[in-house]
Amino acid sequence: MRDMLQAWQCVLIAWGDKYPVDEINRLVRSVRSHSRGVERFVLLSDRPRPGLIPEVEVRAIPDWFLAPEFRGPGCQAKLCMFEAGVVPDDMPAIFLDLDTLVFGDLSRLLAVMTTPETIAILQSAILPFGPVARWLNRITGGLRYARGNSSVVVWHPAHGTYVARRFRELVERGPKGFKPLRADERFLSWAAQPVMRAIPRTLVVKFPTEYMQPWRWLVYLRARMPWIRKRRQGLVAVTFPGVKLKAEDLAALPEGAVITDRKGRRLYWADWAIGDLRQRIIEAYGQSSG
Repeated sequence: MRDMLQAWQCVLIAWGDKYPVDEINRLVRSVRSHSRGVERFVLLSDRPRPGLIPEVEVRAIPDWFLAPEFRGPGCQAKLCMFEAGVVPDDMPAIFLDLDTLVFGDLSRLLAVMTTPETIAILQSAILPFGPVARWLNRITGGLRYARGNSSVVVWHPAHGTYVARRFRELVERGPKGFKPLRADERFLSWAAQPVMRAIPRTLVVKFPTEYMQPWRWLVYLRARMPWIRKRRQGLVAVTFPGVKLKAEDLAALPEGAVITDRKGRRLYWADWAIGDLRQRIIEAYGQSSG
């Protein structure tokens, strides 16, 4: 299967003006320089983006997905990537949130696609994707299901259009207050539960989940566990939670700075806490965007 999936496309999404073109260009250059087999970059956007690297193909986000309620905290507008005809369907795709730092070969993520119908995202809930979750989903009539995080998505656009179609149907005619409709990643996890897979934590992690803890001793301990250190050294990308904690802002912090998020987790901006990732962030955001 992997030999059939050597060629792939990188998909990005931007609406509004939170992300300047320079940040988008930086991410595109990073993916291009580190990854094999990426033949196309597609940016789904609500407007023209003057200054984009010429190789980036800009495609319009369908107006239906740009409703104000879909551009709030639930980010349901992201589900436009599954709309038929929005992303070219001639090769598999890897979607990245714009707050992603890439320093390895993203083509390795394609190995998770055990079938063309597979959709893979980051695992976020205690119940893991797999046979147990699928069984529980069946016996509860869809009320229980494993959930993930959509900062990174691996799928084949030719086989995922049912996600957007089902979302439209439920929004327009479905039950009010249906929990999976609250966020794009909730809905994706629910709609595609039978084919969902987790992107391995050996390849991609979310920065707060991996590197931040409520207690200093736990950060210290995790940073010294041999298996965690080895896993972190093999990462190809780390995603950040948007404007709440941007890698670009971290790069400007003085060494030793401490940041606490709304969940009480602490970031210790020091090598003893996050290893060589600190220097990678500094190097990535110290480079010229030109």
